Amino acid sequence: MELTKIRYVNEKRAQEFNKLGIFDTAQLVQFFPRSYLDLRESQLLKYAYHNDIVLTAGKVLSVPMSRYYKRGGLVKIRCEQEGFMFSVVWFNQPYVSEKLKVGEEYLFYGRVRVEGFEVSLVNPSFEPCEKVFRLKGIVPQYAIKNYLNQKLFRDAVKIAVDVEKPKSIIPLELQAKYGLMNLYEAYKEVHSPTSFESMKKASNRIAVEEYFSIISAFKFIKGDKTQVRLNRYTTTAEQLLEFIVMRFPFEFTEGQKKAVNDIFADMKGESVMNRLMQGDVGSGKTAVSQCAIFIAVNSGYQVAMLAPTEVLARQNYESIKNVFPDYNVALITGSMTAKEKRETKQMLQNGFINIIVGTHALLTEDVEFKKLSLCICDEQQRFGVAQRSSLLSKGITPDVLVMSATPIPRTLSLIFYGDLDITTIHDKPKMRVEIQTNIVPQHKYLDMLGFIKNEVKEGRQAYFVCPKIEGDEEGSVMSATELFEDIKSKLPDERIGLLHGKMKDKEKNAIMEEFKNKNLDILVSTTVVEVGVDVPDASVMVIYDAERFGLSQLHQLRGRVGRSNIKSYCFLMTKTNDEKGLERLKVIKDNSDGFKISEHDYKMRGAGDFMGDKQSGKFMHDLGSLNYTTESIFLAKKLSDEFFDSGKNIDVVREIALKKYEKIKDITLN
Repeated sequence: MELTKIRYVNEKRAQEFNKLGIFDTAQLVQFFPRSYLDLRESQLLKYAYHNDIVLTAGKVLSVPMSRYYKRGGLVKIRCEQEGFMFSVVWFNQPYVSEKLKVGEEYLFYGRVRVEGFEVSLVNPSFEPCEKVFRLKGIVPQYAIKNYLNQKLFRDAVKIAVDVEKPKSIIPLELQAKYGLMNLYEAYKEVHSPTSFESMKKASNRIAVEEYFSIISAFKFIKGDKTQVRLNRYTTTAEQLLEFIVMRFPFEFTEGQKKAVNDIFADMKGESVMNRLMQGDVGSGKTAVSQCAIFIAVNSGYQVAMLAPTEVLARQNYESIKNVFPDYNVALITGSMTAKEKRETKQMLQNGFINIIVGTHALLTEDVEFKKLSLCICDEQQRFGVAQRSSLLSKGITPDVLVMSATPIPRTLSLIFYGDLDITTIHDKPKMRVEIQTNIVPQHKYLDMLGFIKNEVKEGRQAYFVCPKIEGDEEGSVMSATELFEDIKSKLPDERIGLLHGKMKDKEKNAIMEEFKNKNLDILVSTTVVEVGVDVPDASVMVIYDAERFGLSQLHQLRGRVGRSNIKSYCFLMTKTNDEKGLERLKVIKDNSDGFKISEHDYKMRGAGDFMGDKQSGKFMHDLGSLNYTTESIFLAKKLSDEFFDSGKNIDVVREIALKKYEKIKDITLN
């Protein structure tokens, strides 16, 4: 239903809803509360302890003091409560200054911070007391910034829930079997809680519904993963062992050995292999994938490897050429000339090429194989389902090995890789040393540059990574181009290069070759260096404005150093004073296990943020505000499996689930 049909929502107010991505009542009911005000009991702040979550009142005594850009900063006010003075601070919420008036009394709900004799509230929710006192119980608070007022939004949501009356697509017998709450009642409870316990139960119920829909939609897209093998590999275990001993000058770790055994068993089995191999940065996935390549090419078949960037494709190409000098290895990328592509495609079709490595250029319709039997997707999280399917269509029941150096939380692997068997390499090569990670405030910048200068004198190299390419009007974020100029001025004797995504592929490749060949001491870059780049002498990674990156992305960037036995360092540069932001960075500082970090990242960001929107736009309702447990995701997976096993109402659910997630083919992971 159109928003303007809701009471009090005129055309002008509808436009304010539109700014939040809400264009109808169906989207409105999916806009979940950010937090809740518990009006059942308030307390005096002078009796609160550090880190307590409190509901308390206070009169504003001072005009809001603001130090902020459009994207950040802080707002601070002084308040009084029965003669007791305290401060209230909001980080990165500049709009709150427009909602506060001197002399007015407000009810605040948030965390207490006690520093000496100074008591303050940090980032609390708030509403004018005169309005709040008319309310009772638990009141939802929505992340609506300065667009709308909370009361209007709450009233509109209540009407929208009654209009939509959300219905479940989970079969009634399964709902009854697992005692699932009525979905309509769950939405009413989340938006108008009667208790925190019932709100949590309702949140879990909604999460089960959403994950059931998305898991089922992925299954419909992917189809039945079990295919009878048509390719017959003649490579024996003895030949594979001889290949490993002859081609790799190091002993495989236990994790690598298990991965090779899993892949060999799959490729010699009755059904086609569909396997995800995930492992942390430096766990040795490349060597394992080359064992899979050997099984195929030694048996007379062709292999295709897909990489997300030309830099990574070229690196894989060079590595494979070194390991397979007696086979014809080729590369195909978008930057090649039309003639080069045409000749490569012809040789591939004729079967002259045994192994081909490529970027998205490998997916075009005119790329044909004579005898393709194995498809490998490197950094699979960067590819959508449709792209993987496009590669597979070029062979007859080819085996599939997908690799990811971005450890994926178990909950997401159930969804995104539900059709794959999973091998996880937990251990790392023994020669690798732990990377020392430090959080560096802005005022330590020059000290850090001095340290890096000494590292360069020792023959080491350093990365500097920024979140964006160019500057903006606010100047709140350092860009790669700005940092490049700044470092050149402060370290005039060092050789410094600049790399970013807007460069042409040939330019990027040239810069990376310069860095790899030690013709550059420092490389300033955007996150284009996140994936796959291997420079053994790089010992320092500096991540500028680190709080603006996801945890898994920070871990990936950190993994660009420490790729040999050289002592390496990662510096997380930050200007933030926000407690949550610093807490996130501390997770990286204190953890080197990518799997643990990914679980932290998932909890903080939610599945909706983990699933990328580069090609498709946000595909999933924002469940980040819902207070649900991971058990609800596992339950959704179980319900989906039972539903497909039953074979009942398949067509009905297919139509609804695919309509709900119509762009699912293009989903990637961030």
